[in-house]
Amino acid sequence: MDLIKIGPVRVPGSPRILLIAACSVAVRPRLWGISLIMTWRLAARRWWRRAPFLPLPDDKFLRFRLVTMYGGNGTPEVENVGADVVAWLDWCRTWKSA
Repeated sequence: MDLIKIGPVRVPGSPRILLIAACSVAVRPRLWGISLIMTWRLAARRWWRRAPFLPLPDDKFLRFRLVTMYGGNGTPEVENVGADVVAWLDWCRTWKSA
């Protein structure tokens, strides 16, 4: 099992998963705004005070969300990641406007 290092924590997955998720959003301009909003909302408090100085989610929250979404140790299937991210962002976008 590959682990992605996000800040001080390592989460299940691979760098390829992050690339697939980013590309899935990049080709859908309708999701750009909500992806920035959700990145900001999920960022750990005072993220600017800790390396890597990026607005990343808290490690415990991220691990919890991965396990509750994918089960087991939280490792997603690579072929589903893009669709999962797009579906979640579409849901966030429509829920906000409802």
